[in-house]
Amino acid sequence: MLEGAFKLDRIDIRILSHLQQSGRIANVDLADAVGLSPSPCLIRVKRLEKAGYVTGYGAHIELEKIGNVQLVFTQVTLSDHRREDFAKFEASIRKVDEILECHLVSGGFDYLLKFVTTGVVHYQTIMEGLLDQHIGIEKYFSYIVIKSPFTKGYYPVEKLFTQPC
Repeated sequence: MLEGAFKLDRIDIRILSHLQQSGRIANVDLADAVGLSPSPCLIRVKRLEKAGYVTGYGAHIELEKIGNVQLVFTQVTLSDHRREDFAKFEASIRKVDEILECHLVSGGFDYLLKFVTTGVVHYQTIMEGLLDQHIGIEKYFSYIVIKSPFTKGYYPVEKLFTQPC
């Protein structure tokens, strides 16, 4: 648990759920949505922020309105599997702005990466640069996204953390 973290109650979970879907919601509207008066609601929000449950606020940008974008998912297998091999790989790819997500996974490969690029040529240039760095990539498989019927910019926190298992 994070330093300063505390056990969340149902109201905290509801606050987090509303904040992630509408970070710019006015405190009075948030308070109304979660069943509190504004002052206690603001105190809870500040406490959630301070404890690290809320890590930031931002805008969702429709990249396609700006220009062409290509999403690519990439499976990466490392040649060696020592702790330092994973650390070296992760430190190197962390610096690549076009990599949006990196997941260490179980199964037939080591990492699943999500890229956003301006096209396949841009993606391939990035991959060639990573290979040139000799960061332990043995092989990789690329999956070009044709269409994304939907993406969610939020987690179902109320369903995950307030319903009985």
